[in-house]
Amino acid sequence: MKNIKAQLAMGLVCIVLGIVLTLQFKTVQNNLGGVAPAQKAQELAVELKKMKEEKEALIGEVNSLEAKMKEIEEAESKKNVLVKNMSAELEKYKIISGLRKVEGPGVVVVVDDPPIDPEFSSDSIIMYNYELLLSIINKLNDAGAEAISINGQRFVSRTEINLAGSNVNINAVPTAPPFVIKAIGNPDTLESTLNIRYGIVDYMKNNKNLQVSVKKQDEVVIPRYNEVIKFRYAKPVEDTE
Repeated sequence: MKNIKAQLAMGLVCIVLGIVLTLQFKTVQNNLGGVAPAQKAQELAVELKKMKEEKEALIGEVNSLEAKMKEIEEAESKKNVLVKNMSAELEKYKIISGLRKVEGPGVVVVVDDPPIDPEFSSDSIIMYNYELLLSIINKLNDAGAEAISINGQRFVSRTEINLAGSNVNINAVPTAPPFVIKAIGNPDTLESTLNIRYGIVDYMKNNKNLQVSVKKQDEVVIPRYNEVIKFRYAKPVEDTE
């Protein structure tokens, strides 16, 4: 009787263990998606490989975009340098042509008639010898003057200085003594060129009895040329060299 009970108890235990094992197996199958572990591992390996390939493709695309961005930045940098160089060159030619107000070290030359003497004519000496003003300007240009003005009028290649009645016209603007000539350049060179012995200033003082002073200054301001420059006949020519 005891053996039968023991066998029944053992059988019951086996049945319970069988049920537990069956439930565990089904749970594992559900967790693995209903496929064998080896097959699932293979699928995971394929998926991992695919993800790696997509990642490498994305990295390659990012590198390509970064390279293109670098090319664009370099092109923009070169373009900016070119624009800056062109702007600097344009500014230089504007200064040369007198289209820019400028300042810098230089000299200020004042030319005036001698004191009025009742015994002599009161006519202006410098007015009737205005070509001496041109001589001063030529000397300043020879000494490397970068900008010149006379009585507030910028002197450029088109500037006209001529006697008109009781005035000297500069850029068609009537002016009269004293004539103030301003020049920007090396002050020492400009001054020594004008004050050289037997030079233009010496001649004006000793031969024409004019009052002439030349003073160096650290800051000379010269206005821009106010007229509109138009070319009716001159045309640019392509440089074939």
